[in-house]
Amino acid sequence: MPHWHHFLSSDSTQLRLVNGDSSCAGRVEIFHQGSWGTICDDHWDLNDAHVVCRQLGCGEALRALILAFFGKGSDPIWLDNMNCTGQESHVWKCPSQDWGQHDCDHREDAGVICSGFVHLVRGDGPCSGQVEVRSGGDWTPVSDRNFKFPTAHIVCAELQCGKAVSVPVDAPFRKSGEQVWTEEFRCEGQETSLWFCPRVPCPGGTCQHSGIVHDVCSAYTEVRLMKNGTSQCAGQVEINISGEWRVLCASHWTMANANVVCRQLSCGVTISTPKGAYFVEGGDQIWKAQFHCSGAESFLWNCPMTALGIPVCTHGNTASVICSGKQTQVLPQCDDSMSEPAGSAASEESTDNCSESRQLRLVNSGNRCAGRVEILHQGSWGTICDDSWDLNDAHVVCRQLGCGEALNATAFAHFGQGSDPIWLDDVNCMGKESHLWKCPSRGWGQHNCWHKEDAGVICSEFLALRMVSDDQECAGWLEVFYNGTWGSVCHSPMEAMTLSTICRQLGCGDSGILNSSVHFREGSRPRWVDGIQCRKTDLSLWQCPSDPWKNSSCSSKEEAYISCTGMSPKSCPTAAPCTDKEKLLLSGGDTECSGRVEVWHNGSWGTVCDDSWSLAEAEVVCQQLGCGSALQALQEAAFGPGNGHIWLDQVQCSGKESSLWACAMEPWGQSNCKHEEDAGVRCSSKRTTVRPTRGSANSGSAPVPGVFSLPEILCIVLSALLFLVLIILGIQLHRWRGEHQA
Repeated sequence: MPHWHHFLSSDSTQLRLVNGDSSCAGRVEIFHQGSWGTICDDHWDLNDAHVVCRQLGCGEALRALILAFFGKGSDPIWLDNMNCTGQESHVWKCPSQDWGQHDCDHREDAGVICSGFVHLVRGDGPCSGQVEVRSGGDWTPVSDRNFKFPTAHIVCAELQCGKAVSVPVDAPFRKSGEQVWTEEFRCEGQETSLWFCPRVPCPGGTCQHSGIVHDVCSAYTEVRLMKNGTSQCAGQVEINISGEWRVLCASHWTMANANVVCRQLSCGVTISTPKGAYFVEGGDQIWKAQFHCSGAESFLWNCPMTALGIPVCTHGNTASVICSGKQTQVLPQCDDSMSEPAGSAASEESTDNCSESRQLRLVNSGNRCAGRVEILHQGSWGTICDDSWDLNDAHVVCRQLGCGEALNATAFAHFGQGSDPIWLDDVNCMGKESHLWKCPSRGWGQHNCWHKEDAGVICSEFLALRMVSDDQECAGWLEVFYNGTWGSVCHSPMEAMTLSTICRQLGCGDSGILNSSVHFREGSRPRWVDGIQCRKTDLSLWQCPSDPWKNSSCSSKEEAYISCTGMSPKSCPTAAPCTDKEKLLLSGGDTECSGRVEVWHNGSWGTVCDDSWSLAEAEVVCQQLGCGSALQALQEAAFGPGNGHIWLDQVQCSGKESSLWACAMEPWGQSNCKHEEDAGVRCSSKRTTVRPTRGSANSGSAPVPGVFSLPEILCIVLSALLFLVLIILGIQLHRWRGEHQA
């Protein structure tokens, strides 16, 4: 779709830019005598482009483009031989041929690329971050002084990012003397860009402030409930996405989602969510993305959302809500008995409504579809004991959270230990229940457990992303972890915005390219997804619309190989080439098969955070190093804190992988940990090969010849104890015989 940004002058002549990738780039067009027309590129230069950019509130001209760089326009060609000084207020006030006088055709249409007056930086993407404006070639941060939502909305609209959903503030500035914009913006909401908003100079040229203002934009701008063609407090859920109203699919429409909508519309609380009750024709307009609200959010677009791989919405399966319409209505109190018996007369609607006071979440994995199971009950989050915890229980959790099927029911605090209370124990689901708390159990708060027995789950919708390459960082075959398996991603259509989203998510720069010169891959693997089309407002690949998940989404020749701007040769701790085994070591332990886990990446050794660190991950490390089986998975820097980077976090292994690199994990270098959380392992045997060294004092002492390993020491101690017991028994037997003979 062409983008433009126009200015209306007093003589009704207008200016716009068409066919660029932003509102401040494109073919220059003028509206004159009732028709849009172009400008010929004869003598077109930066002075002319400066006038266009400034007139549109787009900052300064970066390039003056010729030869129909943004495509050919249509008749008429209004101006030719432009000769601006660069100071004019309007491009049609520059010296030129008379209106309509030219010797050109549309192959010579002029264009511009402007700097823009405002942008968002240091955020999760081009549509969120710190607000900065451009003046004199430099970008200057804007303070939070009187920065209101109307101004934030104008910024989002100008950047083609939808509407503002939040305006957070960073305090203080990074440097006490950092320059700040010396004006307050007082937008009223009707302006076409921030440039045209009223401004008020700060007193004394200095804006008093709390910090740098941020703007977070969203493509999801409005929600409504439609019934019989009118917006009410009951009806079909419709969302305005980038200016277009779309009906929402009910593939994962929950009471928590519905409560957010009712509250957002000032319609009270949710009474029920009858699927498809108000269905209208227009299946091509059904939006299939899934929202995952907790129920406490103020707006639907504040909830986590996924769109990647979501299946096509079945006919008539549209989301609907019936709200109470009363702000003061109170939900019925939940019955704290164990669970409703089979055949209970309580309606599903009323029990769902009651259950809204309870919430379910998965924590400590970095992903909403894996982690330690926690329930919000009586105002407190608590855990579940792993006694009798199995896949049937995990299936209920995964389905309730819209996370597909359960792949693993984890025990022994696989995702770390929670804190009080422990809400449920001896959970015994059939696997078909709608809510976990409807399964038989001991009852709320009744248990005989410690938090080292906290239960967890890994669901099929647990997602991770990586690039696979033997010799490159930030370049390689793109793979996604889905349904418990790594598989490739197909490259159609994968445009620039999709590549940018992928590279940014992996910490590999802001852009990338598809590399078609590499040979197609050998071997078989799932080819999980195709047709990915990310938008500027998508913060991660998981929010990008695509075709549904499928085991064979394309041929092997269509697998995506991506090179990001952060691409660099893969380094080795010793001479290249190297294997994964040589990029892993244990440091600070009492044997060569125990210690802090360290990995080599991007030219340096770093540690692994202990979030979700368990025996499964330790097993992979021990096997990869030739150290036998894992005896312990140690947390909280048991072998002392490391230094430098914390390279890995939220590592998720099944225990059967050949390398730690094959496990699901957060992108390299992205963690919220300190070195006091460094992970360690203790393996069962000695290594049979020489390990790599860090070349620093932190690599730990080399193993001393002749010192026994821990298993050998245990065997010696047990043998000695057994020998001692036999001696004591012999003495007792001898005494008994003597007494018997006497």
